Amino acid sequence: MKKIKIILCLMMLGTIGSLYAQDEKQKESPFSFGAELVSRYIWRGVNLGDNTPSIQPTANLAFGSEKHAFSIGTFGAYSIGGQQLQEADVFVSYTFKEMLGVTITDYFFPFDNGMSPSYFNYKDIQTSHVYEGMVSFLGTEKIPVSLMFAMNFYGADARRINSDGSDGGIMMSKYIELGYTKKYSNMDMKLFVGGALDNPNRQNGELGFYGNKSYGVINIGCKLAKEIKITNDFSLPVQTQLIVNPESERIFMVFGFTL
Repeated sequence: MKKIKIILCLMMLGTIGSLYAQDEKQKESPFSFGAELVSRYIWRGVNLGDNTPSIQPTANLAFGSEKHAFSIGTFGAYSIGGQQLQEADVFVSYTFKEMLGVTITDYFFPFDNGMSPSYFNYKDIQTSHVYEGMVSFLGTEKIPVSLMFAMNFYGADARRINSDGSDGGIMMSKYIELGYTKKYSNMDMKLFVGGALDNPNRQNGELGFYGNKSYGVINIGCKLAKEIKITNDFSLPVQTQLIVNPESERIFMVFGFTL
């Protein structure tokens, strides 16, 4: 009888362990990752990818709730053509009710432009890091309008130049963007317009962080996105953007897909 009881107990423990393991397997991971391939890397109306396509990997850790959501992630951009352009960013964000967001981003551009390519050099003037704070209204179903304001607060931002030619500190460059989203049955559309809010002193040789010579609109565009069904279990997200920078008098047409 004792042997039978022991066997039954072991079977019960095994069943409980199996159910627990299945439950663990069914839990959704808080981690996510992917990559996007775009024909050109255009960011806020500025061509950061020169004349080459760019592969842009991402990784993210999300936790919290629908009311209070937190995220820690990374973003990269790497040229796959002749131009050796690269970027590696880290960000933390908080979102309230999927409507209001606050994000701090550490942009890192290890370009050979006189600044230090060392990731661990955070000294003023020398560093290749740019720190930005951003607040945003993400819109709702009833209000499909988004509004974002971003400002650099440390690092390799554009710099003020005093009348005697001496360094006047960072410009604390500011950017604002308004967006409108429309969802169709087979496609998503986003219209956006963004502007630089700083007015560099050209007489002293200043130039804005976004390459702007004055304040004004630098980013007008339309983004169309949809999913192309490849198999019953896999669809490929694709997008096309038309972007115009009135300040630099440039226009871009960008295509990309996400994996």
